[in-house]
Amino acid sequence: MTSVDLTGFQTPGRGRGILDVFNHGYLLRLLIRKGTATRYRNSVLGWTWSYVKPAAQFLIYYFVMGVVLQFHRDVENFAIYLFAGVVAINLFNEAFGNATSSIVDNRALVRKIYLPRELFPISTIIIALIHFLPQVAILLLACILVGWAPTFLSLAAFAIGLVIVLMMSLGLGLLFGALNVRYRDAQNFVEIIRMLSTWASPVLYTIAMVEQALKGWAFTVYMLNPLTTAVELFHYAFWLPTTSGAAETLSPGIVGNIFVSLGICAVLVVIGQIVFRRFERSFAQDL
Repeated sequence: MTSVDLTGFQTPGRGRGILDVFNHGYLLRLLIRKGTATRYRNSVLGWTWSYVKPAAQFLIYYFVMGVVLQFHRDVENFAIYLFAGVVAINLFNEAFGNATSSIVDNRALVRKIYLPRELFPISTIIIALIHFLPQVAILLLACILVGWAPTFLSLAAFAIGLVIVLMMSLGLGLLFGALNVRYRDAQNFVEIIRMLSTWASPVLYTIAMVEQALKGWAFTVYMLNPLTTAVELFHYAFWLPTTSGAAETLSPGIVGNIFVSLGICAVLVVIGQIVFRRFERSFAQDL
């Protein structure tokens, strides 16, 4: 009796999760191209909205926190401090929100053919990163005008902060993206998280103010938020070099927070992948 060699075959509909995305680069590029092409389709301003929306958000925050509450007197170059935090949080909110709705938004493809479902949230996160670049360009221009010069420390802080934001977006995006297919209430939780993200991180206020208000374990819990570390790294990268208190090294506290935040984000990605793999078996039926 002859045996059939099945080593070249895979079980239909089952893959290796995120690892399969690397084997489907062409499909990933197609999804990214589709997302960027359709985002502002039939829009008069088009990609200009990538500049207009964050600028309007910044002006509102600056008026309330800088002009009304007079924070600009206590924080040197408060406009840059504020905008550095805003662009970091905007990236998280867009990437996380888009990843959550990515499976539902692509229900037609999910129902018809099999492909790694992780392609959808990952492609939306990359699209959010592309839309994040114009905001960084504006921030860089403002920093250069007030004397900012790139250093290895500033670039490293920016890169690590960016990695933390993207990893957290991916982990939560996989988790809530899977839950959102079966339980549409998940979208409401996502909106709450996105709303709180600005206020739960030192964007509109300084970390020193939090340390004065929260003592002991309360401040430690606050610092466990990876977005807090990411925002502070953006401040190290863009705002701190423009002030008189510029430092040549990262403080020991922020270095410790970096490892903790990366660890938390890694756990979130693992949990998100596990939940995603568990729920994806019934995506087609639930949609």
